Amino acid sequence: MSATSYPTIDDLNYLLSLEQRKMQPKNLPPTSSLTIPSSSHSARELDSSPTTANSNGHLHSYRAVKALPYELREHCMIYLEEGLYSQALNLLISLLTSGSASSNPLPAFLPPPHYIALIATLAVHPTLTTRAKTLDQVQAANLSIRYLRLLLRHAGPVNGNLNEAFSFHSLGLSSRRGGNGRRRTTGEGVNLSADENGSIDIQLANVGSLWARAEEFWQVVGWCFNCSIQHKRRWERWSAWLTYMLEVLEADWEVREYGARDESREKSLIMKYINSGGTTAGSQRRILRAIFADGRAKSVAEFGEIWQNETKELKKDTDFKKAEEKIDIEADNYGDYMEDEDDEDLEDASEDISSSPELKSQSRDSIPNVADGLGGIDSIHLRLRLLSLLSKVSAFLPDEFISLSTLYDNFLEHIRSLPIPAFFLIISPTTLRVFTPAAASSLTQYILRSLIAASAPLPPNDNMSQDILGRSYLPYPANTSSVVDNTKVSLCIETLLRLLDYHVGLAWTPGLQEAVEAGIKARTAKAKKKQTKRGSDGDGSCDGTWLAASAERIRGVIGMAKP
Repeated sequence: MSATSYPTIDDLNYLLSLEQRKMQPKNLPPTSSLTIPSSSHSARELDSSPTTANSNGHLHSYRAVKALPYELREHCMIYLEEGLYSQALNLLISLLTSGSASSNPLPAFLPPPHYIALIATLAVHPTLTTRAKTLDQVQAANLSIRYLRLLLRHAGPVNGNLNEAFSFHSLGLSSRRGGNGRRRTTGEGVNLSADENGSIDIQLANVGSLWARAEEFWQVVGWCFNCSIQHKRRWERWSAWLTYMLEVLEADWEVREYGARDESREKSLIMKYINSGGTTAGSQRRILRAIFADGRAKSVAEFGEIWQNETKELKKDTDFKKAEEKIDIEADNYGDYMEDEDDEDLEDASEDISSSPELKSQSRDSIPNVADGLGGIDSIHLRLRLLSLLSKVSAFLPDEFISLSTLYDNFLEHIRSLPIPAFFLIISPTTLRVFTPAAASSLTQYILRSLIAASAPLPPNDNMSQDILGRSYLPYPANTSSVVDNTKVSLCIETLLRLLDYHVGLAWTPGLQEAVEAGIKARTAKAKKKQTKRGSDGDGSCDGTWLAASAERIRGVIGMAKP
């Protein structure tokens, strides 16, 4: 495409002003503005409004949307097909945010869903991130994330049609290894040529797209968390993408609480992803394996890289500015923008200490970070947000998903066997804040019941009070003499104490103090009965120190409640 085909800034501003002029004289009805609809409006009117209620009973305001005019859409497509991603994204950001400053904002201009899908791919593709050859490519990836966040803030997940934009349509392994990118496959298996429906004729929008390369959402989740442990540079990009996707999933779930017609929670994006692999017990366990992906060989084999050679990096002698120096638009020379990468330009990423979980503790002279086993604090936080969202889905739609008890059984399968440091971080009151207090208490009790002594008089339900805690949990050790199990019992009791103290408040009594001391004594005595030569029951991170530290923290919580 010649340079004369590109629109000037004046051309684009003129087209935008024409579209806004068409909308300004119209008086928008109350349900299309940011005002709260009156009680006289029907559910159908509220459902069509961009102002949607969230779980707190307040109204979260999203703008109405309008399809991008043909001329502007064509300009964006030209930019994207010529590899001028930054120009396309700057234009789309301007169109999205224009008209939002007034108290009665105009509808936001949005491109078709497959444009948004391409932008989500640009945000994480290695050629624009870890293997970027120019600063403009890096900027394009950053602008992609910025646009996606602005889209969620202005239009929201439903008005923004993110359910369609973020649909996976895997082409299968054989198709993923080749193809020229001129045809794509929809979720229904219908082939659409690049010229139909305004499709974008580049590989990254078709067979090279994230949504075509990955089989389903959970494959991407598993690969993200594998990267958090094995490939830190890739994790920097994937963590931003996964954080955004979680914001979309959470917002989509919340705004559909009061939805009707096609906006019910049964049609939410998270339900779409849950059902993508079927509703069998095996597919449900696969979801949990993805969330707890640990970077080891078995996990990487199941949740592998999305793009071929994704973790490889450019050779150190590659000239970062070479592509910029060769660009000559008037001569139809776009440098490396339109060229495929050669394998000889790539090399394996430099070895990271944290990429070997088994050897990590032996590779550091300093005190290891206890969060490294699960990829760091950010990784753990995202894992727990996914678990929290699944808990909400199970509680609200048990027939469409699984019962809460079955879901917690699956949680337990992965959490109980974790090493002490990772277990501590997972069930810590600080990290469990992504759950509601009731859900955090229920999950902690569910884990504790599988570990505590059989003599403990367990309550019939998950209700929690100071009396229940003192009678059913505080005085008891684990059901084994393992120091690891007794430490985990102590950590669970500590979490329940802190949750109760923070959300309800503890009232010190002599009986509460006695129960605490009896439990500490019982767990310490039982843990000393059987220890391996390593003194840790096979868990090198637990030699009784964690148990003693938890006991002191429990005493501290009770001491703070003493008048």
